Formats: sequence, C-alpha cells, structure tokens
Amino acid sequence: MRAVVQRVRQASVTVDDECVAQIGTGFLVLLGITHTDTGREADWLARKIAGLRVFEDEAGKMNRSLADVGGAVLAVSQFTLYADMRRGRRPSFVDAARPEQAQPLYDRFCNTLAQQGLSVARGVFRAHMQVALVNDGPVTLWLDTAELLGPAA
Repeated sequence: MRAVVQRVRQASVTVDDECVAQIGTGFLVLLGITHTDTGREADWLARKIAGLRVFEDEAGKMNRSLADVGGAVLAVSQFTLYADMRRGRRPSFVDAARPEQAQPLYDRFCNTLAQQGLSVARGVFRAHMQVALVNDGPVTLWLDTAELLGPAA
C-alpha cells in the first residue's frame, strides 16, 4: 500500500461538476493498493497517518498531529501510484490491485482513520475526479508499507 500525504489548508473532490467531498485543515491522502495488500497494511497505514506529527506547535516545530489541530482527512483512491514506468512511455498498471480487492481495503483504511477519532471525507472510488488542494508548507510525504513493514509475517 502506498500513500502520498499532503498537509493542506483545504482540499476537495469534484465529480461531474459536483463537489462530493471537502475538508479544511488536514491531510489529502492519495492511496494506492497493490495485489499483496491486506487489512494489516490498511490498518497500519491509517494509524501511522493519524499519528503523523507534521503540524507546527507554538515554537514553530512540526510536533502536532491531526487530532491536536482538529484536522480532517480527505482520502482518494489512486491506482496510478502503482504505475510501472520501466518500459516505454505508457505506464503499466499491472501492480495495482483490481477494484474488487482494492475497494474493501480503501474502505477499511478510511474506517480505521475514523476509528482514530478523525473526520474522514472520501473521494468516489473508480470515478474520474478533479482534486483541488492548497498544500500547506508545502509538506508532502510518501509512505510505502512494503518498505516500512517488510514482508507479511
């Protein structure tokens, strides 16, 4: 599982000219899911993101979490995070999980974030979305459970 986490002042998702989700201060999380991902990765990644301390404290140091600042999460499924660009000019997406596997894991990731006491807005799974954001900092982090967790036990 891969996530691009952007600290934002605001973010929104529009589908067919209708705003379907929006947040103020918080994280825009672009989430990619691969074939080997399970609930273990979804839960671990959600808890890791919920606990990230990348908001400034009164001394200007990155020391506060989403809960500390009353922030929210806008989670957007993005299979293109598993694009393989090693050959040619058109990406291959064979490493991205099929929708029937990815959607339950995306839902579990969002639900685990909510269980951490966070407000979670969602993009529309498999929809063509326009994502708008005001990146704060900018602060952008890349998390990959394969690198962080190692192989499944």
